[in-house]
Amino acid sequence: MRELREAVIGRDDDIRTVADALGATGDTARVLLLTAGAGMGKTTVLDRAHHAAARSGAAIVRLAPHGEDDDPHATVVTTGHGLSLIDPDHCLATLPAAEWARLRTAARSSGTAGLAAFSEALSLAARQLPLALVVDGVHRMPAPAADALGLLLRVFRPRGVPVVMAGRPQPAVDTRLTAAADTVLTLPPLRRADVAALVDVHLTRRFGRPADPGVADAVQRALGTLAGNPRAVLAVLATLDGDDLLDVDGRLHLTRADTHLRLATDDAFPLGFGRPHDPPYSGLVETAIVTARVLDHADVHVDDAFRMAPSAGARALEHALDRLITDRILTVDPQGRLSFAVPALAATLRALPVRRDVQGNSARYVTRLARRLGPEATGRGYPRLADRVAASGPRVDDTLAVPLLLAAAREDARTNWPRAARAYAAALGRLTPHDRRTPDVLHEATTLSLRHGDHAGLLALGDPLLALLDTERPAETDTAAGAWVWAALHEHRSLWDDDTDPRRRPALERRPAVTALAALGGPYGIGPLPPAPLLHAPRHSPGTPLPSPAELRLLTAAVGSRAELLRARENLPPDALDERACDRLRDAAAYGDLAGALAAVLGHRYVTAPDSIAARYRDMVRDYLAGDWEAALTTARRIEVHSRTRATAGAPHTARALAAEIHCMRGDVAHARAWLDPVPDSHPHPLAARARLAVRYWSGHEDEALDGAWRDARQARKNGLLAGVERLLLHILALAALDGRTHIRRQTLEELEALHEEAATPMTWEALLLARGITHHDADSALAAHHAIQRRGDAHLSVLSSLCLTHTADTPRPWLAEAVQRVHTLGLGRPFRLAVQRAAHRRGIPVPRFRPARRELTEPDIRLIRMVSDGASNRQIAAELACSPKTVEQRLAHLFQRTASRSRTELAALWLNGTLTEGLEAAART
Repeated sequence: MRELREAVIGRDDDIRTVADALGATGDTARVLLLTAGAGMGKTTVLDRAHHAAARSGAAIVRLAPHGEDDDPHATVVTTGHGLSLIDPDHCLATLPAAEWARLRTAARSSGTAGLAAFSEALSLAARQLPLALVVDGVHRMPAPAADALGLLLRVFRPRGVPVVMAGRPQPAVDTRLTAAADTVLTLPPLRRADVAALVDVHLTRRFGRPADPGVADAVQRALGTLAGNPRAVLAVLATLDGDDLLDVDGRLHLTRADTHLRLATDDAFPLGFGRPHDPPYSGLVETAIVTARVLDHADVHVDDAFRMAPSAGARALEHALDRLITDRILTVDPQGRLSFAVPALAATLRALPVRRDVQGNSARYVTRLARRLGPEATGRGYPRLADRVAASGPRVDDTLAVPLLLAAAREDARTNWPRAARAYAAALGRLTPHDRRTPDVLHEATTLSLRHGDHAGLLALGDPLLALLDTERPAETDTAAGAWVWAALHEHRSLWDDDTDPRRRPALERRPAVTALAALGGPYGIGPLPPAPLLHAPRHSPGTPLPSPAELRLLTAAVGSRAELLRARENLPPDALDERACDRLRDAAAYGDLAGALAAVLGHRYVTAPDSIAARYRDMVRDYLAGDWEAALTTARRIEVHSRTRATAGAPHTARALAAEIHCMRGDVAHARAWLDPVPDSHPHPLAARARLAVRYWSGHEDEALDGAWRDARQARKNGLLAGVERLLLHILALAALDGRTHIRRQTLEELEALHEEAATPMTWEALLLARGITHHDADSALAAHHAIQRRGDAHLSVLSSLCLTHTADTPRPWLAEAVQRVHTLGLGRPFRLAVQRAAHRRGIPVPRFRPARRELTEPDIRLIRMVSDGASNRQIAAELACSPKTVEQRLAHLFQRTASRSRTELAALWLNGTLTEGLEAAART
């Protein structure tokens, strides 16, 4: 039933319904009409139900119009009503000779009397064997055949013979056939979970790796109204090759944008237009191709389309657009903007040839309008034409294009800032560095992108900025240069990275104020530390997201000592930063979380793009501390894909180090090493040192790991990077305690005391208290540390404090139970489980068994229960699920326990009568 498993994902219930209809006998026999749109899996559902019913003993015979008996091996009985009885499995040959002869004779009769005789013969045959009729493609059935079938089913329905018809939804199916059906089953779109499973199965089979959930999300966005269509999903996946997918952490991620996902050409026209089309394309298809090409770079309004069309073709264009909108290929929003209902169809159409000169038509229209109204008036009156001008390139003269683009950008700045930013960038691409307008335009473009956190837009201004930096007007470019550096930091790019444009670094280094902002990256793990202390700070207009000189000094001081931080705070107004915000700043600095630090200092002024590396890393740190490590790893993978596929992105070393630590704590040293390998050993941030310590130690190089961690801690303190060193030292102490290295524990405790005296942050205080608890078996210190960690929120550190309290507290059982629960929740590996067992053994108490409460069935659970309900054996289920029969047996035993069932029969009964959830609740209560 599942030879092509991906073809029936999400259709199990529908297959069972059709199979049950085909297997009905006697008075339970009914007429079922199965309807579905193109690509929804109707034929597959019908075939699978056919096979399932045949295996149960039903004799399935097809009824089709003359000429559709395309199976040369089938037994065919031609009727006198434009229909043929097709028996591919030769079931009718098992009838007694008399019944078989009666059936053939009745079939050849014509007229209503012939239909009555044919119906009676079918009824008599059904008494000898469980006969069922299947009629596929009723929506394309010729009128005479449809009339005969409708009359057969409505007036002369054969008693005891179930009939399943299949076709397109109304109005495609004849209303008389719809009226003849007892039940109409319409295949719904696949659910999101089913689409994700279909994507995962397909890509795993093709590339040998599972897909990241983001791939399925992107496919569904690209499919729009076809998002739940199985054929459409597979048509998009068929266009992907190895260059479109990137393997990160064992999962496949997309490297192309959603807008570039397309349907395979052979599927695009049947799915998008309802029928195939071949070149040369009709006017309707050509209009769709032109619209897709224009929409790729500009908004298209219905009015614009008519204005830009030559007068001779306006009527044909109006008719074509009306047809595309009526057929729901195009949609129109309340503002009159056109878009494709299926973006992947637009991507396919853009690649097809077209006879019209799309850009030439746009350029001629814009040029005529600008000469008639004036370029500034045209830009103000029709700002959406700016994208057309940008796409037209040199076809629109600069003397018209530049004033039009600038007027459009200024008009759109408040209402449509992304289009305004594109217009500014297009204007700067046409202006020369020596044009007197260039500095002002660059300043306007920079201010707009800064205000909206448009880091990609700021980085796109790099070339005009670089050209302007070489002129004699450097003061006019400081804000733009600072904004470019600001955006680069959010993409984890450093001015001192080895791959920085060799022209850009010296040009920016000549501006100390800009270089001071760039130097902020080093202390937060973005690039190397600055070569020397930078005393200048950028001065920018108030209200911008860029930090003031005092704020920049505070951000830099957050990684250092308490004294440095207090001196930096003296330069701020008293109410600028409260203690909670200051603690958030220090916490962010400990993880190299630049976005978190900026949010703590700048407050509501801070605006960033949610897809920047810095913003995503802030989310990753939040999930890591909260204990949602799966979400943290998912974010890490997306950061890695972002860094490898975008030319403007830098190396996200802090995200890689944190992902490596998570994998190492879970006992997966191989994946941890893969994450850590791209991070250079010279990376100065303590977070990278923590990851190096964990990977080396659990790889079996204990002495090397501890010695290297000591060197890293001392070097970080020498460099003034105190934030985060406390966690590195605490890791050293915990590993030394695990190995019984008393002298290292005492040495580390002394180092932590000195660090806290210098830094005096909540994190150093927690680490010091916990270190005292571990070293001196001080329950009071461990308890105080545990409460402080709980208030701040650090799931991993809570495990260490709970284990410490298991060793030191008077009542160890609750602390051991909490440690076990967190070990399971975080998925920590064998070292932590051994630590739990050692603590339990030392205190003479049993290790509690932790089982997470699960009251919902997962998709794999449901799939397994359905196969059991279908009567499949363990061996058959194992073959379908690609596992061993023993694994199936274990999974069933687990399901029996969770559902309070005692056998396969009872489990199937609970599932079929809809009371399985009651079994789950009962099992949970016990």
